[in-house]
Amino acid sequence: MTVTQRRGRRIMMTDTERDTYLGEQRTCRVATVSAEGMPHVGALWFVWDGTSLWLYSLTRSRRWAQLRQNPKVAVVVDDGVEYGELRGVELSGEAEVVGEAPRTGEACAELELPERLFASKYFGLDTLPHDGRHAWLRLTPEAVTSWDFRKLAGLS
Repeated sequence: MTVTQRRGRRIMMTDTERDTYLGEQRTCRVATVSAEGMPHVGALWFVWDGTSLWLYSLTRSRRWAQLRQNPKVAVVVDDGVEYGELRGVELSGEAEVVGEAPRTGEACAELELPERLFASKYFGLDTLPHDGRHAWLRLTPEAVTSWDFRKLAGLS
């Protein structure tokens, strides 16, 4: 993972701050592009394992169709209301499908951790129930940018 941030180093999150932040947040926005070049942005639940962002997406969605044609993706996780509260992380790279699509629960060692994290974070469960409509996308970011405007006022 490459941190591409040149400006704004003063407000950039440390690796630990970024990992904590991504572990706490619940919703991200995923940007994809159609074959015709039309962008699409949609909200999605996710988990972060310290290296990769795991997206659990409907396989019959515009996002899924666009990523199958062009795996390049940008994801933003952010929060804050007032200017001095704004925080966020942007991750970009290529998304890859992991496991069967749609996911029915077949054994897959790569999915053990993200499914456990996802089940706990969103459902309060130890194991993830599979609905046969979603599948996993893994984004191991090629570029990461972060910001925490609270640092400008010494609030973080």
